[in-house]
Amino acid sequence: MKFDVTIFAKDLNGAARLAKAVEDQGFDGLWVAEAAHNPFMPLAHASLATERISLGTAIAVAFARDPMLMAQTAWDLAEQSNGRFILGLGTQIKPHIAKRFSAKWGKPVQQLREYIQALRALWHSFQTGEVPEYRGEYYRLASTTTISPAQPMPYFEIPLYIAGVNTGLARLAGECCDGFHVHSFHTLRYLREVLLPAFRDGRGKSVFSDPLTLSCAVFVVTGSDENELEESRLLTKSQIAFYASTPSYRRVLELHGWEDLIPRLNTLLRRNRWTEMHLLISDEMLEQFAIIAPPAELPYKLRERYQGLLDRAGFYFPFEPSDKSKRLVWQHAAKAMAC
Repeated sequence: MKFDVTIFAKDLNGAARLAKAVEDQGFDGLWVAEAAHNPFMPLAHASLATERISLGTAIAVAFARDPMLMAQTAWDLAEQSNGRFILGLGTQIKPHIAKRFSAKWGKPVQQLREYIQALRALWHSFQTGEVPEYRGEYYRLASTTTISPAQPMPYFEIPLYIAGVNTGLARLAGECCDGFHVHSFHTLRYLREVLLPAFRDGRGKSVFSDPLTLSCAVFVVTGSDENELEESRLLTKSQIAFYASTPSYRRVLELHGWEDLIPRLNTLLRRNRWTEMHLLISDEMLEQFAIIAPPAELPYKLRERYQGLLDRAGFYFPFEPSDKSKRLVWQHAAKAMAC
């Protein structure tokens, strides 16, 4: 199992230094999330500062960008990093796509399938010089420009991951992707009984023969004393409650018989009673969603829990070397990788 870290790039000027710290500490990969900032620019800095680690997006919002822009960005980063770039895509949800990004939202699984097919058609065009031709319901490619195309390069087989919670995207990943970002909002039972069969079903219809790579930033509860542990427990329960209030994620709760929480959480959400939502998440639920352990034990518990299930794993909090409360976690994470 490879051990990766995630960053939220708040300071673009510090991205290279942060990436170098990730590599020096012995981790395998660096993921940049798309939140308040574009996820690609920090990776351009990171690729110049590192030599070994993989560099990827977890995730970049697909439908907010047309396939040509995404294909060009991924192509450039793959070449700049000497083949270490992984393009991780996500659909987001309709209100964000339609209102925040003012972009098109259709049937997300089919739309993402077309998006991936269009990307691969463009990458093939970049490498071979052939005119890209693709016609789908959502995306159509037919080059009429005389502008010089991207040039061929050795790293044209760019790994492509998608992220999701439900079986539609899981099957799509098995069908046409190299990897899948398992959402942090999952349980081991959901991963084994729902997602893994969907991955296998998709792979059975695929031209890909290599196994699908599974990656996840896992929920954790940790702290060096009882006060820190309680604060971590509250924060994680709040995050679980927020995701549990999302209607499209209800199947995770239904599998465990927790579907009665959904209307109660939605009521609190509509009334802006955010600070009360975590109270509906029991300790039993927390144990199903999160790894609970002291900092020095946390990485080993992660490996023990997900060995044979995940290929790449990390924690659901960002890598920040200046955060002294997490220093012991990162030190032991490097040791756990050598086990």
